[in-house]
Amino acid sequence: MTISLRAGLMLAAALLGSAPALAQTSKLDEVLKRGTLVLGTGSTNAPWHFKSADDKLQGFDIDMGRIIAKALFGDPNKIEFVNQSSDARIPNITTNKVDITCQFMTVTGERAQQVAFTIPYYREGVGLMLKADGKYADYAALKAAGSSVTVSVLQNVYAEPMVHAALPQATVDQYDSVDLIYQALESGRADAVATDQSSLAWYMTQNPGRYKDAGYGWNPQTYACAVKRGDQDWLNFVNTALHEAMTGVEFDTYAKSFKTWFGKDLPPPQIGFPVEYK
Repeated sequence: MTISLRAGLMLAAALLGSAPALAQTSKLDEVLKRGTLVLGTGSTNAPWHFKSADDKLQGFDIDMGRIIAKALFGDPNKIEFVNQSSDARIPNITTNKVDITCQFMTVTGERAQQVAFTIPYYREGVGLMLKADGKYADYAALKAAGSSVTVSVLQNVYAEPMVHAALPQATVDQYDSVDLIYQALESGRADAVATDQSSLAWYMTQNPGRYKDAGYGWNPQTYACAVKRGDQDWLNFVNTALHEAMTGVEFDTYAKSFKTWFGKDLPPPQIGFPVEYK
């Protein structure tokens, strides 16, 4: 073999080696071809995902899945739910058992190494709930009362420092079930309940007029859906669907869901210059 021929073959091999690999089919194309969205979620945590009296899944996570299904097919009912435990949220994505997980999943750096997170669809945090006719009007009154205040909270190794981050002098009473922290407030053993803002919003929605939000939240965490890493087309599509639900053509659907599960009316998106770029 001549030197020039050898050099030519080496050059050809190098060019072939540097050529981009053929693009793999995106999950987006797979889902569209299948005709249904496979969503991983739970079934036991209101107001996120739980069963109705007629055994149908409902909740804010469920509504997010239906928003994505409508963006895909023009039909929010073209969706199959996979009931999964919290510890199956990531494995079911990485093994392709589900197309996407929407299951009040907190975004963390560690998890983002394993899955790709969508844009947020809710920001969780800890809040304080008071009786509507109780002794204290709001968070400022609770803080001013100092050690006179008792707060009921779900038993946890972090419960006391969590409450004291907002009310440094309050007495913290821990209970081993959610029902008991609400009962403590109702019976007067506690002046306030501290737990997830979404749980408080749901509880107040179910008991209109009996309770009120103290007006302070802390310990923020982001909830987002998650998809398999490495598929930008699929991630971009889901992000578009969620974004337009919160800011665009599907806002009424998102706002209706927010009102149903959290009891709050959302202001409509500002018309004109996109708020995201201010």
